[in-house]
Amino acid sequence: MADVAMEDAPMIAANGAADGDFAAIETEVVPISPSQLGHFEETLRTDSSLPLEDWTLELSPDNLDAQNLHTAARLLRESTIPVAFPTETVYGLGADATRSEAVLGIYKAKQRPSDNPLIVHIASLQQLRCLLLGSRSATAPSLYEPLTDPIPEIYQPLIKRFWPGPLTIILHAPENSPLAPETTAGLQTFGARMPRNLLALALIKLADRPIAAPSANASTKPSPTAAEHVLHDLGGRIELILDGGPCPVGVESTVVDGLSVPPVILRPGGVSIGDIRSVRGWEKVEVAYEDKALQDGNAEGPRAPGMKYRHYSPKARVVLFDHGKEYSVEDLKQAAGERKRVGMVRTKRWRRVDDVGPKDGEEGFEAPLSGKDMSMAAQYQQAYMENTKAGFAEMAKTGAGQLNGSPLEKMLAEQSDYQAKTINEIEVKVEGESISILDIGIGPGTSDIARGLFSALRDLDRKDLDTIIVEGIDGNDGDDISAAVMNRLRKAAEVNVS
Repeated sequence: MADVAMEDAPMIAANGAADGDFAAIETEVVPISPSQLGHFEETLRTDSSLPLEDWTLELSPDNLDAQNLHTAARLLRESTIPVAFPTETVYGLGADATRSEAVLGIYKAKQRPSDNPLIVHIASLQQLRCLLLGSRSATAPSLYEPLTDPIPEIYQPLIKRFWPGPLTIILHAPENSPLAPETTAGLQTFGARMPRNLLALALIKLADRPIAAPSANASTKPSPTAAEHVLHDLGGRIELILDGGPCPVGVESTVVDGLSVPPVILRPGGVSIGDIRSVRGWEKVEVAYEDKALQDGNAEGPRAPGMKYRHYSPKARVVLFDHGKEYSVEDLKQAAGERKRVGMVRTKRWRRVDDVGPKDGEEGFEAPLSGKDMSMAAQYQQAYMENTKAGFAEMAKTGAGQLNGSPLEKMLAEQSDYQAKTINEIEVKVEGESISILDIGIGPGTSDIARGLFSALRDLDRKDLDTIIVEGIDGNDGDDISAAVMNRLRKAAEVNVS
């Protein structure tokens, strides 16, 4: 692995086994900026209106970021130890989806149940078509004829609207499927998506393999939205974490099944139910992720990730207050316990207990802090943004990546949108006793809440708290990804206050 010279973002190493059955592995965290990699160019088919039919990547030959990306792609092709990388949703833990020993490495690192299927990530529609026709390589001799498109017609309006992006579609595996049985967990179908992250796409493109990639966290823990989250959970279990900065969406992809009649949503995520219902052929899509059999543990196996087991849980007990429900003095006292400390995650309506800051819904809902008051992820993000912006300036000079509105160009522009949230420690008197409230506001916008949820739970969990209380939101408004947020919170919570 080449050393990476990024002034404010040094390489981080973690040594030692995370559990007794893991041999000691040195884990490297390697920052990579997509703007530094080289030139991206979309290859358009004249008979198609779908995005990213195929594209080319010309890496800068002497660039250390490009060299490290090549190393990561080689590990995906050859190693049995997975590689962590960023997507627009959360960080993924990737392995060659066609090699059983590689996919088993994911289950081992995450300690994940083997009946939970893995989503397959692809870099182009050409790669997906080759996979559906039985080839593991997108550079194999042409298998595709325009009159026999293997991508089902029901999905093409969704692909045109939402890909690349946080949407996973369920497809039939071909009889000669190259996918390892461990990828599909024994199902005759598999989920596929094209991530909206240039670093992820470049990695998959270079590997020339479909990449199985669940979230890069220890199973049942909060999903990772920053490289430090991955290192915390999987340090000592994997060799390489590609650090592309914080994830802009913050919750996993929406999973849809268009093979069913009517089509169904198996998991809420980064694309809203309302947006899906606005697409031709999907107006009557039904919700299937509150399946009672799965909730009771009686189903044979989940049809998609996130449907069966408890997920997204920190070590601290999470107490979820339903939308519109206010906490009481007694709630604070009970949550603080003997340590007299409690975590609080505010979303849309709750104000800080010391009543500092703007009113609900106003700009500046969460005042930014700096230095020692910021989490490690927030401090790193500042350094990452400075490096990324410098890379954009250089790219503008050289003309690299200027693609006239291509999805690839748009992804470059989206890299610097995220604003980190911070923890404020507030001392309050409750019935004469001092209680320390570690407060973080992640709203008021639903997209902001989705983006900051997992990071907030992780940051508070590192404060060694017994309890974190969380303000819920309206999960039934249908206008955004609020259903996904509440789905994750209910899976994380031990107590629900309604």
